[in-house]
This record gives sequence, structure tokens and C-alpha cells, in this order.
Amino acid sequence: MKHLTIVVPKGENNLSSIVGAYKILTRANMYWKNAGKKEVFKIELAGLGKKVDFYGGLFTAKPEKHISAIKHTNLVIIPSLNHNYTKAVKQNKVLIDWIAEQYKQGAEVASICTGAWLLAASGLLDGKNCSTHWSAADDFRIRFPKVKLLTDQLITDEHGLYTNGGAYSFLNLMIYLVEKYYDRRTAIYCSKVFQIEIDRQSQSPFIIFNGQKAHGDELVRKAQEYIESKLDERISIEGLSSRFAIGRRNFDRRFVKATGNTPIEYSQRVKIEAAKKALEGSRKTINEVMYNVGYSDVKSFREVFRKITGMSPLEYRNKYNREAMV
Repeated sequence: MKHLTIVVPKGENNLSSIVGAYKILTRANMYWKNAGKKEVFKIELAGLGKKVDFYGGLFTAKPEKHISAIKHTNLVIIPSLNHNYTKAVKQNKVLIDWIAEQYKQGAEVASICTGAWLLAASGLLDGKNCSTHWSAADDFRIRFPKVKLLTDQLITDEHGLYTNGGAYSFLNLMIYLVEKYYDRRTAIYCSKVFQIEIDRQSQSPFIIFNGQKAHGDELVRKAQEYIESKLDERISIEGLSSRFAIGRRNFDRRFVKATGNTPIEYSQRVKIEAAKKALEGSRKTINEVMYNVGYSDVKSFREVFRKITGMSPLEYRNKYNREAMV
């Protein structure tokens, strides 16, 4: 039997991701046992203390073991943190070192949502792909520049390291791990019992694009503000770099370093975010929305919209605007 450790970090973290992971994997074990098979995992909660309080002491988790008592495990699950990520990393240095040592010994590691901060702090994600909650993406990029952050992607799987997107999308990661460690049939069973959509690949439709502005590059910030003020216009990046008296290549380099997007990508995301809001809350036709955000070609607008959100403008409106469907 393999050993699975769900860690309970010190400080603020998310109880639901601990409980959800425990329940789904326990149910997968039970399904195998009822089918006459040997349970895949011995599942334990482990931490740095005897208990961790959640939500002002309203709930409490009591890890079964201190991590020092676990010399070897096969799979480590790191739950989601709340919002003070820097503090969480400082509080859990011993846990981070233990995770790195377990991986060195052959364990696989899965981080849930912003739990990616603890995994990234170990250095294990350097040069590798990672996902996390879209709202934490800008801070994550600044703190861990060596990690290849893919905020559109729901799950990453690379060299025994798994990460996933935001909030309750961790349920999809758990189903993914069930299929990987058990089989497809067990994953389907768990998806039906817990009513989790199986094989979901993207968190793109849920992203609210605000634009990274906490970077300290005043020229780039002014360029961002200009792009955002010209929603209904088609912006030439050559013209934009000339406007701010900087060469195109240097402009692109600085813009990517500051925002994580090229100027073209940034302009597209700003326009599509405005289009999403219009599709969600108005009765405007798709063509009207398209013209309002500076597109004149339906095919081009549809392609960019799908690239960013994972669905067509019509699909998006039908999903998020009931009034427009009446």
C-alpha cells in the first residue's frame, strides 16, 4: 500500500481543500475495497503541530502525525493557503524543506490553488509549469520568476509535480489524481458521487483580468493606461512604442517583464475582459459588443475571445447572461 500525506500548514490555509482531498481519496479507496481490491493509499494528515485553527477557531484540524515522524511517503498534497502568502512561506520553512526532501526520495507532490506558493518556495518548480488561482498570479510571478506560470491551465503535471488553478477547481485535480493512481472507472465513479465535471482542462472562463500594475515601471504603466483608455480603437503597437519614444523591441521586453504579457496580448485581454462584462450584463448583440471593443472582423474577434476564455462569445453569453437569452 502506498502512503499519502495531506499536509496541514501552519497559519492561514483553506480547510475545504484538506477535507475535500481527504473525502475524495478515501472514497476511491473504499470503491476499490468494495471491488475486492487492495486499497491504494494509507491516507494521513500531517503537520507541524497538534492542531491548526481555521476561521478564527470556528473549525480545527488535528494532524495525526508530525511530519518528522514520516520518513517516506509516496504522494504529498499541499492545501490552498488564504491570502498572506509571504507569511505562510516563512511560517512553514520546516514543512517546505520536508516536502523537498520527500520529492528527492521519490514522492510526488500536488499543490492545491495557492498552495503552489509552498511548493514553489521549495525550488522544485523552477523551470517547470505551474498553475494557481488567477487572482494570485501577479504576486506569484514577482515572487517566483523562475517558474513558468500558466494561469489559463487548470492542471499541470510535470515530473511528478502537480498543480491546479483556483478555489474549488482542486476537486478536478483530485479526480485527475484518482485516475492516475487508481483507474478511469474509479475516477468516473468519484466524479459522479461528488458531482464533479470530469476532464475539465481550463480555468480561463473564470479569470477576471485586471492587469498587473505593481511593477514600478512608470513607462509601462502609462502604456497600460493608454491601452485601457482606447477600448474602442485598434491600437498599433508600433505607434504605441513611438508615442512613448522607445524602440519596439525594448518596449516589448519591458512590457513582458512588467506585466507577464506582450503589449498585443495585454490589449487583447483588456478588450476581451470588457467584452465579457458587456456579454454578462447587457442585451447588446455580439456584433455591437465586438465593435465597442475595437474589433471589426467577426472571425478575428471570435478567435481571440475563444483563445482567452475557452469558449465562443455566444457560448459565453448563453452561460452567464440569462436575461439576454429570454
